[in-house]
Amino acid sequence: MQTNNNPAVIGVVRSISGTNVSVQLYKSLNSTISYINGNGYKIGQVGGFVKIPQGYVNLYGTIVQIGAEAIPESLKNDVAAGVRWMTVQLVGEGAVGQPFERGISQYPMIDDYVYIVTEEDLVSIYGREKGEEFVSIGTIAGAENIPALVDINKLITRHSAVVGSTGTGKSTTVAGLVNTLMSTAKFPSSRIVLIDIHGEYGKTFKDRANVFRIIPESEHEKKLVVPYWAMSFDEFVDFTFGDVNDSDRAQIAEYVLRLKKLTIRQNLWKYEYLNADMITADIPVPFSLKRLVLYLYRLVFSTHTAQQTGQKYCEVDEDFDQTKTTEAFVEQDGVKLSGSAEPFKLPMYRAIVDRQIYLAKISLSLKRQLLQLVARMADPRYDFLLNPDGYVSDAKGTVGSDLDTLLKEWYGEKQLSVFDVSGIPSSILIDIVGIMLRLMYDSLFWGRRMPQGARERPLLIVMEEAHNYLGTNNDNRAAAVVRRIVKEGRKYGIGAMVVSQRPSEIDPTILSQCGTTISLRLTNSNDKGIVASTVSDNLSGLVNMLPILKTGESIIVGEAVRMPMRANISFPPEALRPDSQDPKVVGKEDEKGWTKNLRIGAGDYSDIAKTWRTQKTKLE
Repeated sequence: MQTNNNPAVIGVVRSISGTNVSVQLYKSLNSTISYINGNGYKIGQVGGFVKIPQGYVNLYGTIVQIGAEAIPESLKNDVAAGVRWMTVQLVGEGAVGQPFERGISQYPMIDDYVYIVTEEDLVSIYGREKGEEFVSIGTIAGAENIPALVDINKLITRHSAVVGSTGTGKSTTVAGLVNTLMSTAKFPSSRIVLIDIHGEYGKTFKDRANVFRIIPESEHEKKLVVPYWAMSFDEFVDFTFGDVNDSDRAQIAEYVLRLKKLTIRQNLWKYEYLNADMITADIPVPFSLKRLVLYLYRLVFSTHTAQQTGQKYCEVDEDFDQTKTTEAFVEQDGVKLSGSAEPFKLPMYRAIVDRQIYLAKISLSLKRQLLQLVARMADPRYDFLLNPDGYVSDAKGTVGSDLDTLLKEWYGEKQLSVFDVSGIPSSILIDIVGIMLRLMYDSLFWGRRMPQGARERPLLIVMEEAHNYLGTNNDNRAAAVVRRIVKEGRKYGIGAMVVSQRPSEIDPTILSQCGTTISLRLTNSNDKGIVASTVSDNLSGLVNMLPILKTGESIIVGEAVRMPMRANISFPPEALRPDSQDPKVVGKEDEKGWTKNLRIGAGDYSDIAKTWRTQKTKLE
């Protein structure tokens, strides 16, 4: 094969099939590096670019295969063909002096020269930071002077996914992305919510974010509250009463609605814009849970001296009287008691000597559910929900802080809000995440035309370890609301970023709506297949690079980038990275781990017992 003295030329076109071009490399290329204008460029790197000039237009392609396997089918039996071949997939073109464009308007010809892509060409392909919508999140791998630019408009509103195996730098990558999006110079009004399943991000953002935990462990953390009265009726009844029949559910709904109407009537100065006769049990209006439980408890457990007369202990509306006993017998040491809502005290029913006692005639079958709810109300682990600080309703529905305060704290006070849900009991974790996401979505859906609505100030919701609650077979509240967000959120300014180490376990409906994928190292074939399905322009060969990416290196494909790119995301300083590093097993002597000089059996485990019992990871 003929040689060429131009160091930028590495071979010639020998075969064209659609967008695939077979290139025969020059035998004179004895080195993997070619020097052009004093800069060294690696030759034949899978995932790298080449250009094929066509007059005033340059065709650009990405290298997907090198060596004998890249030989055209018609030449595979020809010994003289050698093994110095390369398969290139054409991806776009750019006229001299003009920006790069996806797609091609013409094809190369046989014997056309193939050139190394220089730094100047890469700038043409990837662009410089121009316009408010483009921002650098790192640098192009192998070209540290060229920024990795993403279109923020499309990254947020068209949704995104960050995937990578454990230990590949996924959490640190997410922290780097969030850091970039929190740039006060470029995005002073950015608004981000991060759902933190394992409590990794609290130290990362500290006083720059509102960090919510059930039990705060530092001065920069706030107490997480999810008021029961802000739930929809289905969410409320499923959490408080669990599995109840349709008849019981309808009666509970009636009592909840009556209490919410009472709140409006008793607090007209605050809810004058609401018509009590037009609301439903789903409207997030405060009401007294203690009053509801006391009323239902009296109905179910009260005793009477007359049989089957349909007695009721008290009413749930304005004539509510905490000391009223009617015909029910509530006696202890000769003193009649009826229980009370404020302070909360359940009645004690006892039979009177020599008298026949009957249960009330009611249709409710809630004994087990009521006792379970009463137990939860006494369990401090559920205080964030059933006894939320500042949001507890008194008997008339009055609360210290209302819905506006809650929403402002959640996503209005600072650019970033981190919801550390690691302390929530695992049995209810998925439902609570779903309820929080639903509250955010509904509030911004109805407030989309308001100044603080998401059409005026979009919201990005980052969901860490999403496979835990967005799995392929999950039909839970979290999966249902996220499906709604990824399908409809774009219209209302709500974007989603799904973060997972197992993309193959994420609901395909959710993942298919993610317009941009940032993939770190992946070794599982199923996970690689998911990423491959998102790659367009016949660039599926890039997926073969996923198992060999360095830690923190990623391949970015989708709507937010002009071209699929291999990039290094900018990490935050080491002291501000997520608490997700692997523990040190072996290290220097006297460090943590197995090399520390400790006598077997030594040590005090009382602190572990204390942290377990107090549900805190640190002691005061």
